[in-house]
Parts: sequence; structure tokens; C-alpha cells
Amino acid sequence: MRSIPPEQQIATIYSTLYRAWGRQHWWPAQSPFEVIVGAYLTQNTAWRSVEIALKNLRSAKLLSVGGVRKVPIRRLEQLIRSSGYFRQKAARLKMFVKFLDKTYGGSLTRMFAQPSAELREQLLSLNGVGRETADSILLYAGQHPIFVVDAYTRRIAERHQIASGTATYDELRTLFERSLAAAELPETSPASPGRASHKPSRMSLASRVPLAQVFNEMHGLIVGVGKNYCAKSKPRCDECPLKQLLPTPQTSVVSAL
Repeated sequence: MRSIPPEQQIATIYSTLYRAWGRQHWWPAQSPFEVIVGAYLTQNTAWRSVEIALKNLRSAKLLSVGGVRKVPIRRLEQLIRSSGYFRQKAARLKMFVKFLDKTYGGSLTRMFAQPSAELREQLLSLNGVGRETADSILLYAGQHPIFVVDAYTRRIAERHQIASGTATYDELRTLFERSLAAAELPETSPASPGRASHKPSRMSLASRVPLAQVFNEMHGLIVGVGKNYCAKSKPRCDECPLKQLLPTPQTSVVSAL
């Protein structure tokens, strides 16, 4: 019986999807702070609802650290109402700005200059910031090489027998980071972009180390598979670009966790 190491599975998934779809241009934003606001607002809601809230903040000229600092919280709540849980999210955005002011003098540049592990712990100490939100901020706003695990990542990993359903967030994150450590962006001109891709933006085109770029692309590619093929119920495996990589009865995967 042939054993396929999870690291090999993950590397193959990455190269297969990237060659099919190319760059995904995540995160769609014009500034690091817009990424941070989006990471908070996208919790428990669809991205299209977040886009409405971001548009409202942008139109009101409040999509900045200074804007969120000065705006009355009731006004902030109304502007982000479309994102759901708007009172909770408004309070958390205010709390983030207070943290930034107190710890880094209001400077995102100073904040993102900190070591990844240290900054991650600081973000996780904030109310409303879980691992996925913290890692999204680190990767997409700060260009730190940290992989973001979401529900799609977990679902694909389980269905491809890469990891069990009991694996923790950080176990999956470490596994994906280890598996993609030597990966490179393939030279490709895909016929069509991934169905979770965005238009190029200032943040999607920002300078980052190669490893952060790989983590960036892999997360976007996984979202494309999860949203369009690997559904929670009624998955469309026959149409998925990863169809040929699904395990067969003759294939077992060695756990690396």
C-alpha cells in the first residue's frame, strides 16, 4: 500500500491550483489598516457584506487609524452595520486602535516590525481576535510569513486525508507552513483566474518575502476550492481541479501531526 506524506499532498495541491488559476490577489485592500478592519468585520459574515461596510467607511473618510480613533462609536456602528454584530465589532475596532496607540504610538509600521511570534501573542490577547483573525492581520496586512487556516482548509485537509478532524488550528498551520516552506510560485499563464480571486490592489501587490507570497496564494486558492467545489454538503468533486488528488482505497496518508 502506497503512503503519501501530508507534506507532499499539500505541495501538490498548491502547485496544481496555482498552475490552474494563478495569482489570487489577496487581500483586496488599499492599506494595511483596511486589511485589519476587514479581518475584524469578516468574522461570521460574507465578504460582500464587509465590502459594503468598508465602502461606507471609505466614503466617510474614516477608513484609517485616525478615523476610527475619532469617530463616535455609535456612528461607527451604523457605518459597519451591514457586517453583522456591528456593536461588538465597532467596540473591538476601537479597542484595537487603543492597543495600537498605547503599545506602538499609533504606528502600524512599528507594530509590524515586531517578531511574528511576539506580535501574534499580543494580537491574540485582544478581545475578539482569534487565531484566524490574528494570522490574517499578520500575513495580509503585515506581510509576515504565517499561514492562515480557515474552515475550508480544515475541510479540504480532512477530505484529502491530510489531517484528521481533531487536528488543532496550530497543528494544521504548522503542517501547512512546513509543507510549503520550499515551494515556489510556478511559472504559469492560466486560462482563467480562480473563482475566489480579486482584482489587483495596492495590498495584493505589496512587496513581501517569497514564503509570505506562497502562503498568501495558497490561502486564496483554498478559498476558491472551498467556495466553489468543496462544499460542506453536496461537494462537486467531479468538477474540482483537485479531483485526481483525492485519496483512493489503495492510498493511505501518513499523519504528520
